[in-house]
Amino acid sequence: MKKLWGIILWLCVSVGAMAQLNTDRITAIGRNALYFDDYVLSIQYFNQVIKLKPYLSEPYLLRAIAKIQLGDYTGAELDCNAAIARNPFQPGAYYTRGFIYRQTNQLEKASQDFSEALIFAPENRTYIAMRADVLAEMEQYALALQDINHLLHREPQSAALHFEKGSICLRSNDTIGALDAFSKATEYDSQNPANWSALGLVQLMQDNQDDALSSLSKSIDHGSKWAGDYINRGIIYYRKHNYRSALNDYDKAVTLSPRDAQCYYNRGVLRQELGDYNRALEDFTQAINFAPDRIEIYYQRGMVQLQLRQWQAALQDFNTIIERYPYFLPAYYLAAQAETSLGNSREAYQLRQQAYHLEQQKDSIQSLQTNMQIADAQPQQRDRRKEFSALAAQNQEATDEENQYDSDTRGTVQKHYTDVVNEPNIFLSYYATNSNANALRQTNYSHVTVDNYNRSMQLPAPLRFTTKEMTLTADMVNQHFAQINNLSHQIDMLEQMASPRSQNNVQLCAAYIARAFEFALVQDYSSALDDVTRAILMDGSLYFAYFCRANWRYKLLEYKRAMGESTESADFELMMRDYDYVINHLPDFSFAYYNKANMLCIQQDFKAAISYYSEAIAVDSDFAEAYFNRGLTYIYIGENEQGIADLSKAGELGIYQAYNLISRFQ
Repeated sequence: MKKLWGIILWLCVSVGAMAQLNTDRITAIGRNALYFDDYVLSIQYFNQVIKLKPYLSEPYLLRAIAKIQLGDYTGAELDCNAAIARNPFQPGAYYTRGFIYRQTNQLEKASQDFSEALIFAPENRTYIAMRADVLAEMEQYALALQDINHLLHREPQSAALHFEKGSICLRSNDTIGALDAFSKATEYDSQNPANWSALGLVQLMQDNQDDALSSLSKSIDHGSKWAGDYINRGIIYYRKHNYRSALNDYDKAVTLSPRDAQCYYNRGVLRQELGDYNRALEDFTQAINFAPDRIEIYYQRGMVQLQLRQWQAALQDFNTIIERYPYFLPAYYLAAQAETSLGNSREAYQLRQQAYHLEQQKDSIQSLQTNMQIADAQPQQRDRRKEFSALAAQNQEATDEENQYDSDTRGTVQKHYTDVVNEPNIFLSYYATNSNANALRQTNYSHVTVDNYNRSMQLPAPLRFTTKEMTLTADMVNQHFAQINNLSHQIDMLEQMASPRSQNNVQLCAAYIARAFEFALVQDYSSALDDVTRAILMDGSLYFAYFCRANWRYKLLEYKRAMGESTESADFELMMRDYDYVINHLPDFSFAYYNKANMLCIQQDFKAAISYYSEAIAVDSDFAEAYFNRGLTYIYIGENEQGIADLSKAGELGIYQAYNLISRFQ
């Protein structure tokens, strides 16, 4: 993908000449972050430019490129549409959108966009090559070759173009054309193992084993790390009865591609022929684990199990074949052999009779019979071509990107596994954990009611909205217990002095609020609820106190459930009533909508939850957590398209974990 980024960035970026210095500067910083793989961070910079100057096309296009790197094709397509709407004359935007369509298998649209890009840049090599690739995928081979030949007329010694031409010929079953093209690729770039790999594959398909052996060996000698080279060379050694070399190559293929069924299958066939039945059985079992639909593997494993006198296991494999391919006669006879060995003469006779009747009808059912290539060490041609076209061009080991960066937000973060769970409730606290990841989020973590109360300085520290409270140290816990004691003495004094209309009553209310937060910090939620309720009775206009009471009530319910204690539905109802009270009196308090939606998800009232997430988003259009949770809720009820769109928006707004979920649900 890094190579892709280099191509897209420099070909697609248009110059925003009219932008002011500040947006130019932000765009430049975002472009640098993008170049250095800080895709999540770069999106935040482009968001800022878009907010300041939504009429510019460049930030939309750059943001689309970042989203492509994160696998968010839905969001990237929307950004490309926005870029084109603002400037329909930039070829890079069409190229980028065409790339998205290519990745999502919308081939007709991809072809149209690449053609549109070529209207503005008719000799662009990348655009032409990408259109050729799409046309070949659409099986319009003549048009694809026309594009490649056009480029070859300009660059007749380009090994990469000859390689691409060979790939197209191979897809169209033109092995003669493919042989010529790959031969030229090796002529112009003899150090690239992919060229020799492709040439060896075609020679093997033409049954030119000596030349294929030479080509595949050259690919391996030049550093090939593609398992297919070892598989194909192993096939040749197998056919030449050089079993030791074949086994060495299959061992290497398994090492390079430990989840490839073909590697295990080929090695299993060879071990079976050499009489190493136990290890052949292990290989066939592994192959079935990775390719449970390939019937020929069951057949070979059944044969090995007969050799090992594992009659019941062999019978199970042959019955699997009969169930899926009822006209494959050898399976009946082998199953009958297993039944006989088990002493089941009657069942064995019935199987032979079934096979006999099927054989009598073979002319009428021949068209239905599956053509199975049993005990053939050669991998299926179609699968090899598919793997070849997908991997051989790189011909290198995949790198483990998870260890490349110190930060979780750098690189292709969609590869970092994320649990499918909602973002938690938002609550008020003195402490909030602001990691680098959380700092990226664009949710507006403030409200005028809380800001005003903070300015009154009635609490020892300002209140902050957060989804994750900081873990307190032992010293901090002791300090808060000391503060609870101080506030308790203060409350005792104020209660003695207070009258319904006195200033002391305001101070007493503030003291209860302060002690409620202290109790919550040391996780004494029962006491926190008692104190906040007293404060609410004194001043019903403290709407944020209702919000806190609902949150602490939920915390207490969570604790009771964890301890195995029973909870009353009335407690849940009281919590929801507090959220509603805040919503009714402060309709712009987005956090109350959001938290209530989370509670509705817990109750599995998903439709209602979606409506409250939508209300939260209506108040704050940058509410990242609300988009994230609404997206998961949509997916949970089977509306994946809306869900992915919401996850895309959540990722755009800083929740980088959304990109892993997009890649899994997309």
